[in-house]
Amino acid sequence: MRLGFIGTGTITAHMVRGLKASGLADWPIVVSPRGALVAAELALLPGVTVARDNQAVIDGCDLVILSVRPQVAEAVIAPLSFRADMPILSLIAGLHIARIAEWTGARDIARAIPLPFVERHQGVTPVFPPQPAAMQIFAALGTALPVETVLAFDGYGAASALMASYFGLLEAAQDWMVAQGHPAADAGAYLRGLFGSLGDVAREKPHGFAQLREDHSTKGGLNEMVFHRFVLGGGGDAMQAALTAAFRRVQG
Repeated sequence: MRLGFIGTGTITAHMVRGLKASGLADWPIVVSPRGALVAAELALLPGVTVARDNQAVIDGCDLVILSVRPQVAEAVIAPLSFRADMPILSLIAGLHIARIAEWTGARDIARAIPLPFVERHQGVTPVFPPQPAAMQIFAALGTALPVETVLAFDGYGAASALMASYFGLLEAAQDWMVAQGHPAADAGAYLRGLFGSLGDVAREKPHGFAQLREDHSTKGGLNEMVFHRFVLGGGGDAMQAALTAAFRRVQG
């Protein structure tokens, strides 16, 4: 299958590099010239070419992947001509299928939320609806998660916005350690090891997160104390409020 990407930014780059190191490496890929530096870098990979414009991407592929910013989506997509039977996969946050259908006239449209980890084939990517071609692509890039309702899909979209908060938590912990006299490099190395190992535990043990929290908290110990302080300080409520705001935003 020939894949075409309209929009050549960070996620497109992660997907293309991941695909070219996957079982779908022989699938030809054509990318738009939008994002010239990234497009030129991707063109160094075997089987990747840069089209002269966005229309040439559509004309030269079997499935088109939309990967532009929501703010410019209509200006980029609406002027293009799509075949009615062409499958479309949209990676554009907050852009509903009905609007894409209105702009393109296409009948086979799916949405997905790939994260940068797909390049290393470690991503869990929600796909709504579970379009066969999209499921095949993201299965090659890690795990394809079929989603049956837009409400559930938007929930995954909101949860995907936790990445910056994760690193912000590490940043705050490192700053505290530095204030206690630790060299920044040492504090960073310690926290990377700690949180990296906890991520491994979360992947390898199919327990609920509450159970994992209890497993890593001695009764009356420091882990229990810090978590209780976090909750009493409004950390949990603040996180849920932020996710609710993200959920409303991805709903458009």
